[in-house]
Amino acid sequence: MRFRLVRYFTFASLGMFIVVTIALVFFERQQAAFFQEVQSAESEFVKRVQASFARQQEEAARHDLLAIHERANMDLTRLFANMLWERDFAPFVAKVQAIPVEHCRAIADITGEDGKKRQPDSKKACYQELGAKIRALAEYKALDAKVFSTMKKSSVFKVKVFDMRGITAYSSEAAQVGDDKSGNAGWKNAMEGKPVSELTHRDKFSAFEGVVENRDLISSYLPVNAQDGEKVIGVFEVYTDVTGFLDQIKQTSAKIATTARDNENQMVNVAEYNLDEVNKMSNNGIAIVAGLLLLLFASLFAIVRRAEKTIRQQELDREHAHQQLAQAEKMALLGQMVAGVAHQLNTPLAFSRSNISMVIDGLKSFELPLKVAHAFARAVRKTEGDRVTLNISRSRGQLQQIESHDDDVLMLSQMLGDTLQGLEQMRELVENLRDFTRLDREKVTHFDINKGLHTVVYIAKSVIPHRIEVVEEYNDVPEVECNPSQLNQVFLNLINNAAQAIPDNGKITVRTSVEDLRVRIDIIDTGSGIPADVQPNIFDTYFTTKPPGEGTGLGLPIVKNIVEEHGGTVTFTTQAGTGTTFTVYLPAAFPETLLEAA
Repeated sequence: MRFRLVRYFTFASLGMFIVVTIALVFFERQQAAFFQEVQSAESEFVKRVQASFARQQEEAARHDLLAIHERANMDLTRLFANMLWERDFAPFVAKVQAIPVEHCRAIADITGEDGKKRQPDSKKACYQELGAKIRALAEYKALDAKVFSTMKKSSVFKVKVFDMRGITAYSSEAAQVGDDKSGNAGWKNAMEGKPVSELTHRDKFSAFEGVVENRDLISSYLPVNAQDGEKVIGVFEVYTDVTGFLDQIKQTSAKIATTARDNENQMVNVAEYNLDEVNKMSNNGIAIVAGLLLLLFASLFAIVRRAEKTIRQQELDREHAHQQLAQAEKMALLGQMVAGVAHQLNTPLAFSRSNISMVIDGLKSFELPLKVAHAFARAVRKTEGDRVTLNISRSRGQLQQIESHDDDVLMLSQMLGDTLQGLEQMRELVENLRDFTRLDREKVTHFDINKGLHTVVYIAKSVIPHRIEVVEEYNDVPEVECNPSQLNQVFLNLINNAAQAIPDNGKITVRTSVEDLRVRIDIIDTGSGIPADVQPNIFDTYFTTKPPGEGTGLGLPIVKNIVEEHGGTVTFTTQAGTGTTFTVYLPAAFPETLLEAA
């Protein structure tokens, strides 16, 4: 089928242009979406940065507040310790530390349903009893009064004092006296000389002024050092109120958040404006690209249309040249075949001519006897009796020349029989030649491969040396739909090549079979094989290993081309010194018959 360049170019290019346009629109939309995502990401990033900044500012403020109050609490603790520790707290804490607590700590904690450990009621009661003993000490009430008097009207809401075991020796909230804080991380760090502070919020809290609500407090565990400044001799826990400071921090954070939201709204408006501008530019770009594509299509269409005309003309020229080359190869092969056929016709023709000449000469010797016989027959017809009287005085000499042999007629008959046999050979040769040439007028028809091969082999024998034996092994195969003349040329070329590949005595086997619903034809020779360096090129046009003037390099390319035009394939296997097998596969005309047979 002829390739329609303009048609396929039009369909393909329009399809590609549509795909390109869709792709451009898609990518432009993707670009716009990406730009929008970038804008959103930038806005979100700025929002996170501002939120992070506000959070960090608030955290820094809280941290600074915590640090400042921790230092203030340290100063307060030192002042408080200087005022009350040596004279009041040290003796009191020493008495508390003398009260045993091991029996309370020996009571094991229990694990609740949430998996956390807690004190059983018996342990709580033990520590409450311990607290009652501490509060019952004579110094407790006076010490408590001094603490309340000192801390009242200050920002300090609660004061606790722990002994070296972690027992709460004193608390401005009396109910907490006797609690065990030895497992508390703040107390542990303070015992190591490290002050620890924590900012907490309490809904309700017992302070010096009474119960207060919704308060932000800083609790500090502060070590009390001996006079040498090294040894820790006690731990204070001080709660100070920072609610007012935190309210100021929250107000500042709220102002920062409001400013950040205003900035975010401005960024959103700018992003929307930029996105509209990007969409306009994208649409303009798509329109420009579409126009350029149409212009490119028109230019390419004109070029391709011109190219198609050139290609068509080149195709016609190439097809004409190919036909001429194929015809030249065919005529060369036919020339060899005609020479062989002429040789085959010449032998029986010369033999028959010689026999007929001898028969003619033999018939001349029967001329006188026949004349005598005719004269005798006339005499018999004229005589009514049974006796005939002949006067041979004038013809005695001629009658004496007649010589008769019993095998003369038999010999002439055998000579004529030999002549008929020679004529039969010529008839068979002419009939096969007629079948071979008659098929040349056929186009595409159902063809009996076995019959066609037999004809080709018969004709090929006229050009194949007698030292080469041709063996025909035909199996039952279905017909193929083909141009018989072209396939005859294929098989004649292959058989002729096989014969040329056999330098001495040898054999060519022509075999047919069925393989994978296809008709298989094998041309097997016992020649010298095909060299390895030649094998890749044997189907190339004009490639030949024959001396200049003897080969055209068109035989096998024509074979391959004809077989492929019939929907088949041609392959070969070869072995040096053993021979070569060319195999042709052709599709069966009725493959369903093969399926039924299988």
